[in-house]
Amino acid sequence: MAHSRFSFTLSRYIGKKFTLITCATILALTGLISLFDFIDLLRRAAAHPETSLAIVLKIAALHIPYYVIYILPFGILLGGIICFSRLARSSELVVTRAAGISAWQALASPALCAGVMGLIVSLGFSSLSSYSYAKAIALDETWLRGHHSLEEINIQNVWLRENDDALTPHGEAIFHIDLLDQRGGVLQASSITLFRLDHNMALLARIEAPKGELSHNVWQLHQAVLHSVSHPPLLIGELHLPSQITAQNLHFHSIPADTLSFWALPNMIKLLRHSGFSTIPYRLHFQGLLALPVLAVTMALVSAGFSMRPAGRGGIARMLSVGISMGFSLFAVSKIAEQLGKSGALPPLLASWAPAGAGLCLAAALLLHLEDG
Repeated sequence: MAHSRFSFTLSRYIGKKFTLITCATILALTGLISLFDFIDLLRRAAAHPETSLAIVLKIAALHIPYYVIYILPFGILLGGIICFSRLARSSELVVTRAAGISAWQALASPALCAGVMGLIVSLGFSSLSSYSYAKAIALDETWLRGHHSLEEINIQNVWLRENDDALTPHGEAIFHIDLLDQRGGVLQASSITLFRLDHNMALLARIEAPKGELSHNVWQLHQAVLHSVSHPPLLIGELHLPSQITAQNLHFHSIPADTLSFWALPNMIKLLRHSGFSTIPYRLHFQGLLALPVLAVTMALVSAGFSMRPAGRGGIARMLSVGISMGFSLFAVSKIAEQLGKSGALPPLLASWAPAGAGLCLAAALLLHLEDG
């Protein structure tokens, strides 16, 4: 009983030290990146004399919560390496091992603290990050890019999907539009191709129109031509179809995934899937936020595996450099997997969770080797 209480107390002590050093590391890294971001914003603002220093400072400040989310895994890795290497140099880890406490018991509290930090950031802090980042994008568009009308949206090569019960029950209509412009509440479309399908996704008709518009939940296609397997192309002129798509749907389609919180992403994914838009960036961001606590725990364990080597064995500097390099590599692999997921080469679930799973396997191997030693 006394041994279990001592083990718990020691793990909690290591956890507190790990949390303080990690938070300080994350703050330092965030401040450094924010400084470089501010310098870059100043460079861009030089081309816009009307942009004041206060606007630049505001944009840079609004970027800070966004950077915290992306810095968190590497901040935990670097903070853990600093924390555990200090414990190794002060021989506190030697005392821990001499007391019969395994590395897994000592790391229970730091791993729990890292997971809690990941949960807080993904479930709570992401709401602040998405709100501030959306504000920063709006200010950036207005003052540094010269786009003063955010209500105007221009989308090229877009696919839309609608319910279409006019030809057959439970039918669908799929639009391909070369250019879609939003002016206020009216959507102007050019080079429209409409595929009308039955409930089995069998093609019933294909309609082409050089231009059209969506207004008051009704598609109006001008100079429409009907193509069917049963007769030659037929000019039908004006065609009116009811629609569930609104200008707000198109505005949502243009919203970056990073400007949406963890809680808003499921509804956005459902809305875009119903409208026929690609949901890959939003699913990838959602799965990334889900995997963030696991990735945080992974980075904490990896940092321990490379830095808990007793100081008397030598080679500490080499192990720490290898640990930092491996952490960088794992961080780079996660970003490469993210890009592969955005391109569609990997499913969003695999692209988000594979780096965390690979890191856990690496950390387990390192800690098992440490225990055997």
